[in-house]
Amino acid sequence: LQLQASGGGLVQPGGSLRVSCAASGFTLDYYGIAWFRQAPGKEREWVSCISSGIDRTYYVDSVKGRFTISRDNAKNTVFLQMNSLKPEDTAVYYCAAEPKYYCSEYGAYEGDLTSWGQGTQVTVSS
Repeated sequence: LQLQASGGGLVQPGGSLRVSCAASGFTLDYYGIAWFRQAPGKEREWVSCISSGIDRTYYVDSVKGRFTISRDNAKNTVFLQMNSLKPEDTAVYYCAAEPKYYCSEYGAYEGDLTSWGQGTQVTVSS
């Protein structure tokens, strides 16, 4: 079971970026997927989550209205579309998955998710 995160890069403030989380060895349809991020010198924080099956989505307050999580079952991939990026969004972004995982408005908990991608760097800077 592997998750491959990709799509990070350097973008100017106000710009957009889409990061992807592709699964191999299992089908994401039945999994809840979460994105976390870790900025230099800070703890990893939850960013967004999409629940298993019902595809209900949740976001940390700091990204609401700017980020959108979605899944493409045909591509076995989950996306995080990030718009209106700010310098404080700079971090390594990680995706994580767990079968039959249901997120909530309180977020996703790292200890509940057993499959993790390697992370992709997002840098927002002029």
